[in-house]
Amino acid sequence: MAPTCASRRNVFRWIARKPHVEWPAYDSTPLYDRGSLAGLESDVRTVSEAWFDHDAHTSVELFVCTVPLTYFRFGPHDRYANSTRYEMATLFRLFVLKELHGWDHETALVEYLKRQSDICEQLGIGSIPDQSTLWRSWHTRFTEDLRETVETVARTILITAQNAGITVPREPDRTRRHRDTESGQPNPDNRTVLEQASEITDHVSRIIFPAFSLNRGEGCEIHENAFWDLQTYLGLRENLAANEGARSLRVDS
Repeated sequence: MAPTCASRRNVFRWIARKPHVEWPAYDSTPLYDRGSLAGLESDVRTVSEAWFDHDAHTSVELFVCTVPLTYFRFGPHDRYANSTRYEMATLFRLFVLKELHGWDHETALVEYLKRQSDICEQLGIGSIPDQSTLWRSWHTRFTEDLRETVETVARTILITAQNAGITVPREPDRTRRHRDTESGQPNPDNRTVLEQASEITDHVSRIIFPAFSLNRGEGCEIHENAFWDLQTYLGLRENLAANEGARSLRVDS
């Protein structure tokens, strides 16, 4: 049964009333923007949980056709410079459908769409893309990160639907994948990990911990005992910490 305006309204009313749920994710945190794949994955999880809990007669296929994607910017993940016949959002939905069923080849998706006119109607596609178009879109047009998001989104939908008692086309893998291991890429060494962690920490600290530093003059020195006394003093009070070694005093607001 295709979702109605009333059923969709109920789902998003429920999401809006949840005190600890924000949708869309990019609107609730500066860590995401409208092109953040992690934000899209989070939004699919949020909407699917509400969707399947409120509509026991829906299917994972219909959910894929109707989950909101208008706000998301696929541009950063589109390798094609010029516009094409099929929009990125439509292709994204098609590849999620393919992943839901676990099909290895695009031909199975094409044959499925030929048999499912209602799905094509929900997707708004007048003509079904052929196998070669789908292959090029997946391997050439989609970035690697976007392909991984398709797999993550499909897995999330399968698990959420199954938890809600909805029939799913295949048993989902409930073990989180490790992308580096599966892609055959060597694990990064400790130095690389530390460099990447430092970049992330710097970015997050600018958002979560607004602060100012009191720089000392040239040639000045803080005795080690005085520094540790300062650490102890600040540690007994809220939102205060001595940061950056002995170079400055950091006050978190």
